[in-house]
Amino acid sequence: MNYFLRKLSFYAVALWAALTLNFAIPRLLPGNPVDILLAKLQQRGEAVTPETRKAYALLLGGDTSDPLWVQYWDYLKNLARGDLGVSVSYYPAKVSDVILTSLPWTVVLVGVATIIAAVLGVLLGAIVGWRPGTWLDSLIPSTTLLAAVPYFWLALILVYLLARVLGWFPLQGGYDVVLTPGWNGEFIASAIQYGFLPALTIVLASIGGWLLGMRNMMVSTLSEDYILTAEAKGLSPRKILRSYASRNAVLPSVAGFAISLGFVVSGSVITEQVFSYPGIGGRLLGAVTNNDYALMQGVFLFITLAVLGANLLVDLLYGLIDPRTRARA
Repeated sequence: MNYFLRKLSFYAVALWAALTLNFAIPRLLPGNPVDILLAKLQQRGEAVTPETRKAYALLLGGDTSDPLWVQYWDYLKNLARGDLGVSVSYYPAKVSDVILTSLPWTVVLVGVATIIAAVLGVLLGAIVGWRPGTWLDSLIPSTTLLAAVPYFWLALILVYLLARVLGWFPLQGGYDVVLTPGWNGEFIASAIQYGFLPALTIVLASIGGWLLGMRNMMVSTLSEDYILTAEAKGLSPRKILRSYASRNAVLPSVAGFAISLGFVVSGSVITEQVFSYPGIGGRLLGAVTNNDYALMQGVFLFITLAVLGANLLVDLLYGLIDPRTRARA
């Protein structure tokens, strides 16, 4: 029990530190969101008065000319109420509405791609590590090479070959714009078709890391005494692979998978930009470009909660699975 209480206390402090950084980092950027919004109004020929500036400052969550401690206190109070403010980039939309509109696209795309890459990488890594030195082992450098290739370059290659040359998939977007979004077969089929290339990019770019990690753990596990004991008992190679070697070698991959799911919320900014995918990555890039403090803080908050939650889940599970972890803590 003390182990779990210590872990919860640590992550509570980590959450407070993350929220504080979430508040501070956007304000270190040059510019002022109120001034940016007023400049857009002036470009449309509308009059801007001190009263207008004050009204927009209050609308966006407080005047950024206030002392930082006042802004910080208002920021915490707004978070407690679930008020993330109004987005400058998508004014007058609320930050929560912008995020909730984009988040499902990213969670489905990156989440499914991450699961596929992890499962395939772990399975192939177990097979390759079980018999190192075979021709399958020689294919690993090609998969790790894909992991070293920049996302945008790989995405552009796939777009050119599969979309432009072969015409198998759409060039960009999240779905056919002539369709009305909804839970119907036609729209879901369109979303799958448009999301295939971005998902393929993520899978190809990340599968090498899973495969190499599992392969190395398998090679290390095969030298353990309990593997030799299982062989001495006359157990079949398939039984040893499934029940002894793979189950122990996969533990680091399970931890890495849980942490990777935490980063699913952040999406893949570059991939989403290349494919003009309506995910959270494009919203985050737009927020940074327009100094949209509220939207940046809202996106970072969701990312922080997802990553901390995934790490906490891994720590608690390891505490249950391996009693030695609790003893060392």
